[in-house]
Amino acid sequence: VRRLSMVRRFVTLENALILEDGCGTGTYARHFRGFTKRVEAFDFEAERVQEAQHATPHALVAAAEHVPYPADRFDFVFSNEVIEHVQDDRTAAAEMVRVTRPGGRIIVFCPNRWYPFETHGHYWRGTYHFGNTPLINYLPDAFRNRLAPHVRAYTAQGLRALFAGQPVRIVSHTRIFGGYDNIVVRRPRFGKVLRAILYALEATPLRFFGLSHFLVLEKLP
Repeated sequence: VRRLSMVRRFVTLENALILEDGCGTGTYARHFRGFTKRVEAFDFEAERVQEAQHATPHALVAAAEHVPYPADRFDFVFSNEVIEHVQDDRTAAAEMVRVTRPGGRIIVFCPNRWYPFETHGHYWRGTYHFGNTPLINYLPDAFRNRLAPHVRAYTAQGLRALFAGQPVRIVSHTRIFGGYDNIVVRRPRFGKVLRAILYALEATPLRFFGLSHFLVLEKLP
């Protein structure tokens, strides 16, 4: 998992107390438990939590705006493509900070507003259309949010603003491209070349158009 290797560059996972904030079916919780058994997790959807409990038995049903853990507890809080879906993203960000111990770290992956496609589908005349839709996120908010009211996409400034006023410092913030695994499966040679080119672009200003933000924060004393 590429994102796991990115996490490991900024967080010591061995023996850490980890919270996966929005665990889904527990994919990352399962990977984290290869480094430490001290993994907690929650998600809003009960069916997903039930499946995640196979990876981490303590997984709970909870909302990101009301994290059911005490303050200053976790060494590492991980949020992977979750905050764009919550009802109140600013409160969800504050909750991540609250439950992280001073000196602990928070990592957030979330959609980049300037990626050329909206990957969560869109609504048109009351009907949902699944799949990648080009250029929706380039529209002004009034139009963009009518087509994709179910999900947010963030500019760099907008993402950082969620944590404004919180006791954190930014350790790293960049944008990354996706793995494009479906393309690699269908057309292996082309997919691997495409992926190599896009990963190389992450070291250039063209990362501005990456799929996701990768934000690393550290909680201050």
